[in-house]
Amino acid sequence: MNRVLFIENDPVVANIYRNKLTLEGFQVELAADGETGLQRARELKPAVIVLDLLLPKLTGLEVIRTLRAEPDFQTTPIIVLSGTYLTSMIQEAWKAGATKCLAKSSTTPKVVVDTIRSVLNLKAPAESIPAAPAAAPAVTGPAAPAPGAEDFQAELRRDFLKTLPQTLAAFRQALQALHRADAAQRLEQLQALQHRARALAGGAGLAGVPSMAQVADLFEALLRELVGKPQAWTASTLRTVASVVDFLHWLASRCHLPELQTLPQATALVVDDEPLARRAVTHSLEKAHIRSVAVEDAETALRLAGENRFDLVILDVDLPGMDGFTLCTRLRRLPAYAKTPVVFVTSLNDFQARTSSTMSGGTDFIAKPFLFSELAVKGLLFALRHQIEQRMAAEPGSGTTRAGPDGEPVRLAP
Repeated sequence: MNRVLFIENDPVVANIYRNKLTLEGFQVELAADGETGLQRARELKPAVIVLDLLLPKLTGLEVIRTLRAEPDFQTTPIIVLSGTYLTSMIQEAWKAGATKCLAKSSTTPKVVVDTIRSVLNLKAPAESIPAAPAAAPAVTGPAAPAPGAEDFQAELRRDFLKTLPQTLAAFRQALQALHRADAAQRLEQLQALQHRARALAGGAGLAGVPSMAQVADLFEALLRELVGKPQAWTASTLRTVASVVDFLHWLASRCHLPELQTLPQATALVVDDEPLARRAVTHSLEKAHIRSVAVEDAETALRLAGENRFDLVILDVDLPGMDGFTLCTRLRRLPAYAKTPVVFVTSLNDFQARTSSTMSGGTDFIAKPFLFSELAVKGLLFALRHQIEQRMAAEPGSGTTRAGPDGEPVRLAP
């Protein structure tokens, strides 16, 4: 029997994977921290190791480096199963010798099982079972279900959705505690909220609820940055954190809809005449997996908006020729952009600028300089909500909203 060592400090995630892998014919051993995982690896010599990167005592990265330095583990497959937005750590894991890197928020147990079989060169059970004889003996009464015949993924999904109201109620309580916390208590409350976001991302990923998993995963990345940079905590970040909790509640009543499980990648139109500012915004949106078209003037932006359907528009105010407020007003006159979120990202942060952004039809206002992860979170919330509302407003059976005014795919070349 092929032995799998699964190193994961979330007991719920660990037990789900142990159950699934056991059903698939693997012998599974668990470890809850990097130090124990390293010890168990040396004792068991498993056929494959699956681990998170964020582990207590020793990080997953340290475990990989230590094992790869030992002769017994130089060829053992090591699969990383961790957060999507641990970009630098994941790159270091590849360099240290990881065999595969999978994102928790978008990876189901079936994907993990298939990946393990792939790295071990194992065939799926169905491929090795001989065909049934042509004349099978008659069976009286209902056939007994085969072990594990119930759809494992469907069961995970039902359990996740059943407990989701309680999970989100805990988020609301954690947010209230964060509001009440003074500077000395804030770090502890942020860490608690970060752990909840990480658990939600993992649970939603396991259950195959991609929109919820993506939001929670990016939320955890923002909270991790705020924990590491207490000076970045501002009234703006507090509002952003609160908006995520509100959005998770809004999404919870819709994420069970099957047509929302296959939303296309969101697209954004970015308008700023400063090259560095455009790059900062597009980099932030890339963290949220939002494709961007960036231009430097309002006239080009209007032309592109008329030719394409974007899910999000991000504007500076000071633009050559037509300013951002006028551009927003003209965008709102286009039927396709009557409800599209328009976010001003600008160095103007006075009362008049904020009032003008609202009067011109802006959805939100973010002052420069900004945290990349905060803009990524806001961009994802606005784009995802717009996509879901468009999908739900579409005619029954249409499957998707139009990508462009003429029904053709979005043309992203400026």
